[in-house]
Amino acid sequence: MGILQKYYRQSATYKLYKGLSEIFYDFVDTLGKITENGLHVLRCIYKIDYKELIEQCSRFGVSSLPITLTIVGMTSVIVASQVALEMVKQGGGHFIGMMMTILIVREVAVIMSGFAIISMIGSSLASEIATMRVTEQIDAIKVLKVDPICHLFVPRVLSGIIMMPFVTIIAAAVGVIAGAVTSDLFAGLSYRAYFDSAWLGLYMKDLWVSLLKAVFFGGTIALISCSCGYYASGGAKGVGLATTKAVVWSFVAIVIWDMIFAIAFFF
Repeated sequence: MGILQKYYRQSATYKLYKGLSEIFYDFVDTLGKITENGLHVLRCIYKIDYKELIEQCSRFGVSSLPITLTIVGMTSVIVASQVALEMVKQGGGHFIGMMMTILIVREVAVIMSGFAIISMIGSSLASEIATMRVTEQIDAIKVLKVDPICHLFVPRVLSGIIMMPFVTIIAAAVGVIAGAVTSDLFAGLSYRAYFDSAWLGLYMKDLWVSLLKAVFFGGTIALISCSCGYYASGGAKGVGLATTKAVVWSFVAIVIWDMIFAIAFFF
């Protein structure tokens, strides 16, 4: 029996099972910790350090704008350059502005903004708190009888909730304008025709849903990044692993949120 068990543990089937079980356990464990931290943040949301909140808002909103606007603008240029000319050829030029505006407002602005903020701000939050963990700064905060979740998480999560909608609004405006310029250059579509059609299929519901998405995206990115950094261990390697986990989890989370919003509001 012992020999069979030994050979079984060396088999590819056992290694696959072991790997999948570890991934599943890590998934459940991380999800539980993130949920627990989220509830903790809600309990101490009133304990706000306004100076720290303003600093984090500046970091979350202003610092991320250049890369966010670049990504959204280039995405709009890519889509418009491939679609505008073909739609004009097919006699659908008067729908280009509407299509681009709906696409940008509903999806491109908020999703691409989320991706940019994860890459720049989320990874920074995770590595910062992970470094505090492995250098025992968080333990020092506990010794001072300060709740580290309230002190570290609340201003960062609130900054994500507050600033993400503003970033999305600016990104959407840049994306729509970039689409108009590209449509004019590639398909000869006038700006007036583009913007006249932009309002044909765009409703206030689209704007409100996009802003609500941004609120959830911003809070989720900050919460996941802080949580992954908070539970880091193992020195410099642990900081790297925590940062990687934060980025991956944040990407997956906002895609899931986007699917939920699509089903709830547009299905």
